[in-house]
Parts: sequence; structure tokens; C-alpha cells
Amino acid sequence: MEKKIAVLVGSLRKEAFSRKIANELIRLAPKTLKMEMVEIGNLPLYNEDLDVNSPKEWMNFRETIKNSDGVLFVSPEYNRTIPGGLKNAIDVGSRPPGKSVWKGKPAAVATTSPGAQGGFGSNHNIRQAVVFLDVPMMQQPEAYISKVHELFMADGKTVNDKTENFLKDYMLAFEKWINHF
Repeated sequence: MEKKIAVLVGSLRKEAFSRKIANELIRLAPKTLKMEMVEIGNLPLYNEDLDVNSPKEWMNFRETIKNSDGVLFVSPEYNRTIPGGLKNAIDVGSRPPGKSVWKGKPAAVATTSPGAQGGFGSNHNIRQAVVFLDVPMMQQPEAYISKVHELFMADGKTVNDKTENFLKDYMLAFEKWINHF
């Protein structure tokens, strides 16, 4: 049975390594996962005053997440934590109180970094934020993608064979995780 997966990329930069990795995860995903990139850069900053008359961008985002069967977060690490745009998207989806679109959505997270830790801080902060929202997170395998700038082939878009095999295995594990729900 096909599952609809929302893919959220933490970096808003057009040529972001996280976006490139997300595209590779989408390309390598099993055919039973219908992967859809959900843009978050257009979401106005969360402000509780707007819950009464929410911006259309919030409503569209909430509806997209609500209609998905699962979520894949792919993000860099900014200052040892979650990029602001991704945290804003998490907040927008969690509100108004009692109407969170995240509740019960199985998810996984892959983080990237040009450094050696592969976005460790961001990975765990994303987990912390969404587990509070009752999002069951895939525990294994973990994906901390370090030295991300060295992983792409000459085309700058596709990853080398070793990384491709890791990402393929990661997506097979994600498929199994999603099918538990």
C-alpha cells in the first residue's frame, strides 16, 4: 500500500546540501513511499495572535501534513540546533492548541553538516521537539551525514556509491517504520 510522505528540509537555501540529500532520499525511496517535498520558507513566523484567523500558508501547510502518512525531516544544523525555518514549521503545525497536525505521524530525521558530527545537535533537537508533539520517531538507523560537501558526484546532485547505499538502506528502514502505522 502506498504511503504519502511529507519531506521537510530545514535549510531554505536553494542549493543547500540538505535539499540535495532530501532529493536523493526521494530518488532512492521504495516505490511504496510517495515522497513530496513540502516547502516551509513561505510560512509566516508563528504568532499565537494569528490562530484566530490563520494565514493561508499556515492552513495549506497544516492540511498537507494532516493528509500525509508520515514525515521525513532533512536538516542542517545551525548553531548546534534546529534552523529557524524548520522550528517555525514545527510550531505552525502544532497549533492551535489541541489541533496539532503532527500527532501520531510516524517520522524520521536525517541531518547534514560539512563538519564531522553530521548535524548531531540538530538531529536530537528535532527529535526532542516532535516527540513532545506525539510523533513516533524512527530510532535506527540514525542518519548523521557528515562532510556532506564531499559526498556528491561531479554533477553536484547525486551522491557517491557508498553514500547512495547508506541512503537506500535508510529509506528501506523508513519504509518498514512507516508500515508499522
